[in-house]
Amino acid sequence: MEEDSSVAALDNVVTEFHTYEDFLDSQITSMDLYYLEDEELARQLVELGYRGSGEVLRREEFETRKAAAEASRLSKRGQRQTLASAGKELKDNFLKALAQREEANRSGLMTSIIFIRDRNALGQEISGYMDYSHRLKTEEFEQYFSGKKRLLPRSTDLSFYNWDTQVSTSNPSANYQVIAENSSGLLFKNKRDRKILNVDPKVSPGDNSTRIPLQSDLYTQVVIYDHTTRRKA
Repeated sequence: MEEDSSVAALDNVVTEFHTYEDFLDSQITSMDLYYLEDEELARQLVELGYRGSGEVLRREEFETRKAAAEASRLSKRGQRQTLASAGKELKDNFLKALAQREEANRSGLMTSIIFIRDRNALGQEISGYMDYSHRLKTEEFEQYFSGKKRLLPRSTDLSFYNWDTQVSTSNPSANYQVIAENSSGLLFKNKRDRKILNVDPKVSPGDNSTRIPLQSDLYTQVVIYDHTTRRKA
């Protein structure tokens, strides 16, 4: 038990301090600096155990424990992460389709593009293409799956058009570049595998991509484009 408490104390030390130098500095007193007149020498004496009241912890052990603590923190955070769609009663085809793709888009196995055409709060007809994976990572989606809010395209998405005001915008996302000036129409280039995704319904969407039109009670028109990226072996 005594050994366990000692290990726990060391783990607390490495999580408390950002760098090894910060750890050493925490054990240097003003009296040490007064007599030694050299901060670096004071650090060396703490490392060797001649100064300081805390545990003697070498740089290698500090950094090893620091890396282990960070890995543990990330692992616990990943375990705590629950899908936004989990436990929700989803009746609309569109929300069900989003839920089916949520985990794959969060993990990077898939980067789906969502096309929505509908009316905004002002009654204006709008349409646009959204990077589903990117939006999952930048906003809380539980509000959409619970029905508290409707998912609508924004001027900050991959592509946005307001049919009433004629406002049109396009922006790159974390996963896609937008190719707007093209004779083939609007294209999206995946930043990972550099494959082109074509949203023209008259042609193939491209390699590793599929086009899925959906009937929805919530929107005028919905299409999902799924793109799977090939991981390097």
